[in-house]
Amino acid sequence: MHNYRCFSHILISLTLLMGSHNLYAQDSHHRQAVSIDYLDGSSNLQGTRLAYRPYTTDVFEIPIIGQSRLYWEASVNFWKTENNFFDDASWALALSPVFVKKLTDIDQRYPLFLEFGIGVSYVHDEKFAGRDIGSNYQFEDRIGFILGLDKENRNQVFIRYMHYSNGGFNTKNPGLDFLSLGYSYHF
Repeated sequence: MHNYRCFSHILISLTLLMGSHNLYAQDSHHRQAVSIDYLDGSSNLQGTRLAYRPYTTDVFEIPIIGQSRLYWEASVNFWKTENNFFDDASWALALSPVFVKKLTDIDQRYPLFLEFGIGVSYVHDEKFAGRDIGSNYQFEDRIGFILGLDKENRNQVFIRYMHYSNGGFNTKNPGLDFLSLGYSYHF
């Protein structure tokens, strides 16, 4: 219980700190966003992921990659096995910095982006869905594509691959893999 409280206090503090930057944002790209994902994963895991993005940074240069943006995302994940919701269910909290690179505009109206990032997460149950993931603390890796549905980029759909792993800090590290389909709204 102590670990959960400590992690939740850190997550809340970082979210508030990141959110305070939004008060000074002048650029239209400095919008907050909410998103919802459907997750389909390894070991017959399925789930839902709810996320909040307090802000997005200005464009900056990353060597080799070029002009990119960075957003921070706090999320809560609910996972269950396909066969038995009550016995094999868990949840996770995560905080991730995510880099976004614009690739092109489809039909000159729909921007297409590449996103990638590595964050941290707290998984409530170390053992669930017939697996021992080795630790409650995991890394949350992602790579995916985002498609803007309007010129203002307020509505987006995305597909991403997500991987949870304790990074080898424990001898038990089977990892969890998910394919995620989702929608985000910027305001």
